[in-house]
Formats: sequence, structure tokens, C-alpha cells
Amino acid sequence: CAGRTFIAGADISEFGKPMQPPHFHDTLAAMENMPKPVVAAIHGTALGGGLETALCCHYRVAVPSARVGLPEVHLGLLPGAGGTQRLPRLIGPEAALDAIVNGIQIKAQAAQAAGVIDELVEEGKLLEGAIAFARRMVASGAPLKKVRDINDKVTGVDPAIFDKARATARKSKRGFQAPLNCIACVEAACTLPFEAGMARERELFRELVEGVQSAAQRHIFFAERAAAKVDDMPADVKPLPIKTVGVIGAGTMGGGIAMNFANVGIPVVLLEMEKAALERGLKVVRDNYERTAKRGGMSAADVEKRMALITPTLDYADLAPVDMVIEAVYENMGVKKEVFAKLDKVAKPAAILATNTSTLDVDEIAAVTSRPDKVIGTHFFSPANVMKLLEVVRGAKTSHETLATTLAVTKAINKVGVVVGVCDGFVGNRMVHRYISQAQYMLEEGALPHEVDDPIYQLGFAMGPLTMSDLAGLDVGWRIRQGKG
Repeated sequence: CAGRTFIAGADISEFGKPMQPPHFHDTLAAMENMPKPVVAAIHGTALGGGLETALCCHYRVAVPSARVGLPEVHLGLLPGAGGTQRLPRLIGPEAALDAIVNGIQIKAQAAQAAGVIDELVEEGKLLEGAIAFARRMVASGAPLKKVRDINDKVTGVDPAIFDKARATARKSKRGFQAPLNCIACVEAACTLPFEAGMARERELFRELVEGVQSAAQRHIFFAERAAAKVDDMPADVKPLPIKTVGVIGAGTMGGGIAMNFANVGIPVVLLEMEKAALERGLKVVRDNYERTAKRGGMSAADVEKRMALITPTLDYADLAPVDMVIEAVYENMGVKKEVFAKLDKVAKPAAILATNTSTLDVDEIAAVTSRPDKVIGTHFFSPANVMKLLEVVRGAKTSHETLATTLAVTKAINKVGVVVGVCDGFVGNRMVHRYISQAQYMLEEGALPHEVDDPIYQLGFAMGPLTMSDLAGLDVGWRIRQGKG
């Protein structure tokens, strides 16, 4: 393939529409049944239908930077062009279950070790390397390997692995149907002839693509990409470089926000007013990292490296050199105005001043500074080091440069940015307000807290509305209500 990648998957905007020829299955069958060797030369990513295309080739070569995978589960789907039937035949059902049910991307070296990739070729020389590989195969009389005909790894498989996979999926992917359908398809690869397994895959794919879960997940996929787009952003606006960040407040939110930057190697100056609060906040951050290390998510060295990127301070003057400051004190307009008035005096003129307010008027906060064009809202959600959503609140005087820079920072720390305007509750809390109101009504009508939360939890949410309120802090809601009079 020309350009920056091999095939990154199907055009999901076509799902749910009448199929137009040529049909994908027919195209893949034509490739697989070619009387001459077909070699996939992979760079960039071969994902979803891209990997399914490569699996219908007789051989696969790739550059070391390439990645392969079947991520359809993230859209509430399963690989629908033979991926669930061919991948287990190459790498075995257990490895295939891990790849398909979790939708992971596999680096080229690991893919070669597993048997998906036949040979790695030098970066920048993919075409030459692939042609040389093909010529060697022809010269050696190598067979035209059809993955569909490889059965040794799907024969005599212990059915208990599928029961275990289902139990795990019901716990870790609670409420979602696609993972269970993926498992059923891989099981079919081990219990049915290839064509019957393909028919089962098509049946279970159709069930998902016509269902409400996948429709919702596909909507989210497109919505996340559209949310950060700014219609009036001039094409020539370039984001400022953000090399250091200040965070004011070492509580639950401030500590979590600081972790986001340390996680991607950006140094953070963490400011608190009292030494005890600062030490307590740093301990929470360290405890979070050490829990991750105990679970195998990072090494002990990684913990120390990230902690070293967080510089604690009790002095506003230490924020003078940073490129961006994020305020994360509690929800009180008077306190936030006081913080921003101080920031305006100590922060360098080019620094962006951001507030983590969840409900307050960003324009009113900006008005106490001499640089309202540099003021913006960055509303993280609790716990800030985990939750992906970040509301980017654009004030009346926020400049395009400030907005573009904040969106670039949002992407750099692996958040999903949603640009919103200044209004009560922005977007997230306006929706949550209705959600929590109904939960409160149910309590008033006699339901117990667990009776309210459990159905939401079983549906697939991380927690119910009442648990969420407790985690965020009932005092936060109280302060918001007091602020509204």
C-alpha cells in the first residue's frame, strides 16, 4: 500500500448501509485462491479488515515499526471477514482470544514471534524486501500457504479455555455483548470446519452490527473525533510548545492532573498552600503509581522516574517559568479569582492559565487577569489520571492560539478533548445533573442506594450514580448548590 500505512481497517461509516460490490469476502477469496504467491507487505498498521486481508495472503512481511490487530470489539463488533477463523489457526486459540476479545494492537516483532508475520524487512526498504522474499519462496518451491487450511492449533483444544474466557469477559467487560460473540467465534474455529466457522462468524457479526450496542459505540467513535474540531479555527494557527506545566492544588484532582503530565514525560510544578497538604498529595500520587507497579503496569524505576518529574512547592514564584498552569482548587468563585489574580502577576506573559472548574463562569475568572485571551477551562473528571474525557471550555476572549495549544496538550496526555462554551455545567455536568436527579428521586421514593446503582453497574458502567457522587465528593455538589444560591 502507498502512503503512511497498509490498511487501517474498514470504512465504518458504511456499516448499516446496503453492501455494494465488489464484496470483501469475494475479494479475499480471490487473493487466497491465487495460483501464484501473494505476499502482504505491511507498514504502519494492518488492523481489522487490513489484517484480515493480510491473513488471506500466502505470506506476510513487515517493517519493524508496523503493528497488526483486530480491534473491532472497541466498536461493539467482531472481525467479520474471517479474522476469528484464521487468526486462531496461526497463533492458537488462547493468543487469538487475547488479541480479538481485547482488541489489542501487536507490534511487528511480537507478531513475527507468534507466527502472524513471516519475515521482518528493513525500514524504508519494504517493497524491495517483500519482492526479495517472494522470489526466495518461488525459488525454494515453497507452498502457497492458505491459513484456512492450517488446523493443528485448533484441533483437540480444551473447551475449558472458552468457559474461562467467558467468565473473564463477563467480569472485565461487563454488559458488553461483542466480547462474548468474539469468544463464540474463536470457539467455532476450534469446533467446526472452516466454512461452517465462517458462517457462524457472519451470523454473530450480523447480530452485533444490527444491534444497539454497536450503533452506540460507532456513534461515540465518530463523536469523539468531531468533538475537538473547531469550525472557526484558522488553518494557520499553530499551538505553542508546552514543555513544563504548573498545577495548583495537590488534592484528588490536582494530584491526578499532575500524574497525566508526568506519565508522558512533561515536568510538573505542584503547588499547595500548606506543607502537610502537599506531602499528603504527593503520597497519594506515589501510592497510585506503586499500585500500578504491583499489578505489573510499570516498573519500580518508572515510578521513581515519574515522581522525579513532579516538583513540589509552597511558593507561587516557582510557577514563573512554566508554559501552562492548571488551577485545581475547590469550587468557589472567590477562591479561584484570588488564585488567578496571583497567577497573572507571577506567570510569564506567554503562559496559558487554565481552570479546572466544573461549573463556574470561566469569563468571570478570566476578567481578574490582564490576559483573558490566555485563560481557558480544562475540566478534568475524577479520577483525573484515569478518566479520558476533558472538557476544554472556551471563554469569550480565549484566543485561537490558546485553544489550539490546549487541544494539543489534551491529545499529548491521551485525553479525549471536547470543546464547549461557557454555560452552567458545560456539557458533562448538565447531562450528569439529570442522571443524578433521577437517582435522588428514586431514593426519595424508597429505593436503597445499592438498588439504584447495581443495575447501572451491571449494564457496563464503571459505577452507579450514587457511588460516583461519593467518589467525586458530596461536598463538591454542596458547594455548587450554595454557589447558585
